[in-house]
Amino acid sequence: MSGKASESPETLLRSTLVLDLTAEPGAMAARMLADLGADVVRPEPATGDPLRLLPHRFAAWTHRSRMVPVTGPDDPELDALLTTAAIVLDTPRFFGAWAIDPDRAPQAVWVSLTPFGLDGPRSEWRASDLGVMAASGNLYCTGDPDRAPVRCAEPAGYSHAAAEMAFAALTGLASDRPQRVDVSMQEVVAVANMATPSRYPTTGFRGVRRGANIGKTREIWPTRDGFVSFGLRGGKARVPSLETLTRLVDTDALRAVDWSTFSPNTADDHTLRAIEADVAAYFAQHTMSELYDIACETNLMLAPINSPKEILASAQLAARDFFEAAPDGTRMPASFVTITAGPSPSTPPPRHPPAPGTAAWTGTNIIELGSGAAGPIATRYFVEHGATVLRIESKSRPDFLRVYALGPNNPHGLEGAAMFDGLNPAKRDVLFNLKHPKAVELVRRLVVEWADAVAENFAPRAMRGFGLDYESLAAAKPDLVMVSACLNGQTGPHRNYPGFGGQGSALAGYNSLTGWPDREPVGPHGTITDSLAPRFVATALAAGLLHRRRTGEGVYLDVSQVEAAIYTLTPWLLDYQATGVAAERAGNDNHRAQIHGVFPCADTTDEHGATIADRWVAIAAWTPDERDRLVAITGPDIAAYTRSRAALDVAQTLQGVGLEAVPVQDFGDQHTDPQIAHRGHYVALTHPFMGPGLYERNGFRLSDAQGGYRRSGPTLGQDQDWVLGELLGLDPEEQASLAADGVFD
Repeated sequence: MSGKASESPETLLRSTLVLDLTAEPGAMAARMLADLGADVVRPEPATGDPLRLLPHRFAAWTHRSRMVPVTGPDDPELDALLTTAAIVLDTPRFFGAWAIDPDRAPQAVWVSLTPFGLDGPRSEWRASDLGVMAASGNLYCTGDPDRAPVRCAEPAGYSHAAAEMAFAALTGLASDRPQRVDVSMQEVVAVANMATPSRYPTTGFRGVRRGANIGKTREIWPTRDGFVSFGLRGGKARVPSLETLTRLVDTDALRAVDWSTFSPNTADDHTLRAIEADVAAYFAQHTMSELYDIACETNLMLAPINSPKEILASAQLAARDFFEAAPDGTRMPASFVTITAGPSPSTPPPRHPPAPGTAAWTGTNIIELGSGAAGPIATRYFVEHGATVLRIESKSRPDFLRVYALGPNNPHGLEGAAMFDGLNPAKRDVLFNLKHPKAVELVRRLVVEWADAVAENFAPRAMRGFGLDYESLAAAKPDLVMVSACLNGQTGPHRNYPGFGGQGSALAGYNSLTGWPDREPVGPHGTITDSLAPRFVATALAAGLLHRRRTGEGVYLDVSQVEAAIYTLTPWLLDYQATGVAAERAGNDNHRAQIHGVFPCADTTDEHGATIADRWVAIAAWTPDERDRLVAITGPDIAAYTRSRAALDVAQTLQGVGLEAVPVQDFGDQHTDPQIAHRGHYVALTHPFMGPGLYERNGFRLSDAQGGYRRSGPTLGQDQDWVLGELLGLDPEEQASLAADGVFD
C-alpha cells in the first residue's frame, strides 16, 4: 500500500459509505474521506448541484465522488443511501443545502457543520467565511493596524472547518455507535488562535494587528520580484539560521549580535532597525527563487511567498507526486497524505462494544514525539475524546515552546509556558534522553507493549537517527500506526528544509492571498500551517487507527504541513490553470457578493468600564435583494451607519432581518460571547505551577460520547512514575540506576 491514498489497493476507509449533502463550506471534508478510501456518494438533484455554480470548487471537492442523480430530498434513491450510509455530511444552514431529518439515517454518524452550532443563542445567525472569521477572533488580528481587519481571499474558515468535519466524522465512527455530531465553525477557527484567547482573563490581551511584522520585527520582506517570509526572532531553534544569515549578509550590524542570547523583545530599537535595514537590502537584491535556493542549500529559515505559478513548478512537490492530472488536463493535489502499508497482516485485536456515552477514542494509546504546535495540536483532538497521549520529552532538549517562555516575567521557568500548556491539556509526560541507547530501548518497549500509534513531527532525519523510525518500530510491532508530520514531508529534495508555520504559510500560498492589494502581503493570524495542518494529521491518524481496528494491519502516514495547506487551496490552483491569472490578496472584497466588507463601529466599554476602541462589524449581502434590504436600513454609506453604533447592535439589527452581520470579536469578546459560553468552549482547570486557567475545546460535540479535559498541560516528567513503574515494570533500584546513567536527562 505504497504511495498516495488514491493509488492504494487497500485503502484505509474501504467499504465506508459516505453520503455527501454538503454545500461549499463542508465539501472538502468529503474529498478528504474519499482520498482515504471511503466510497463518497453525492446526490445531485434534477435542477443541478448548486456547487456547480463554483466550477473549480466543484471539480476540486467532488474529484473522487460518485454523483447519483435524484429528483429531490424525498427521492427513494436518497432514502436507500440514507439507510445504508456509515457517515452523512451536511451543512444545513448554507445556500443550496437540503434540510433532511437525521432520523432518516438512524444507523449513521451524521455530521452537521454550521456557523455557530446547532443550538444556542446565536445558532440561527447567518455567517459565511467572512462572518465566521469575524466571530472567531482570528480576523481581528489579521492585517495592518491602520486599516480594517482583513480576511484571506480564499475561505480559510471553510478550510479549517471542513478538515475538522472530516476528523469529527471518523471520531463518530470510532465510538462504534450512531452519533449526531455538531460542528461549530466559530469554535473551529477560534482554536486556530493558538490558545491565546484562553489567557485573556490573565493577560488582558485583546489581540493586535501587526501587518508584515511579528512582534517588534519584520516577518515579510520585499525581494526583486516578490516577497519572502523570514522571522528575525530569537530562540535556540533559530540560532543556526540567524548565523547563516550573518554570513550571507556580512555587515557590522549583524556580526555584532550574539544570536545565542538574542531576543527582539529585549533588543533596543536602534539595534533592531540596523539589523532590519541590512537584511532588507540583501533580500531586495535577489529574487524569491534565488533566496529559496540559498535557503534550501544552507537551511536558512526563509520561504518565498508563493503564487500558483511557483507551487505548480515546485521540485519538492513534483518529487513527491503531489499532483495528479484531472480529466480536463489540469493538475490538482492527489491526496493530503502518503500511505505505506505495514510489513505484514495481523489479526485484528478484539473489540468490545463501549458503553453508551463513553468517549470515542477511549482505550487508544498514542505516543507523541516532537515539539512546537503542529504535532501537539493534532494529538490534542484524540485526548479530548478519550485517548491517552503520552508525550516524550527531555530535560536537556525540552519542547521549544517551553523554552520560548523563559524570561524575567516568568517565575516558573520551563513550567511557565502558557502556549505549551494550552496546546497540550490532559496529556501525560515522561522524560527520556533519546541520545542514550537505554532510553531509546525503553521507548521502543513502550511502543511495542503499550502504544497503538506513534505521532511525531521531528525533521525527517531525527527519528531514523534515534532508531525510532517506522521501519525499525514496525519490525517489532507490525500493527503499529504511525504518522509523521514535518513541514515538507519525509521525502523530496527539500525534505530537510527547516521552517516554522510562518514559512509554511508562505510556501503554501496563504500569505499571497492575505492583505491589501496596494500593500505587502501579511500572514493569517495563527500561522496557517501550524493551526490548519493538525486537522489533516489527526484525520489521517484516525483513518489509520480505524483501519487497524478493522484489519489488524499497521500503516505509516506521511503528512506534509505545506501540502495540507496547498490542498485546501486546490480551487485557487485550478482557477490559475484555467485563466493564467493568479488571484491575489484583495482586502475584504469578494466578487461573488454584492456587498462584502468590514466596517468601523463605535467604541464600547469592557467589564471594568474601560474604553475599547478598534471596533468593527463584518457585513455581507449576497444577492441584489439582500443588498437592497441592507441599504434600506443603513443607507448607501454603510460605514457612516455603523460608525455611530456598537458592532453588536448592528449585528443584531441586521441578523434580525436575515442578513449576514457579525461583530469582529477580539480575544476579550470571546469571553462574553453567549454562544461560546453555551457550547462550553472553555474548560477551567488548574496547572500545578501557573494555577487556574482556561483550556479550549475543539469545534465539535458528539451526541452520545463524552469529551473534554480532566487536567492541564503536563509538567516535565509529570507521569514518570506511572510510565516507569506501571507501564514498564521497573523497580525503584532499576529506575535509580537508569537515572544515574543519564537516561532521563
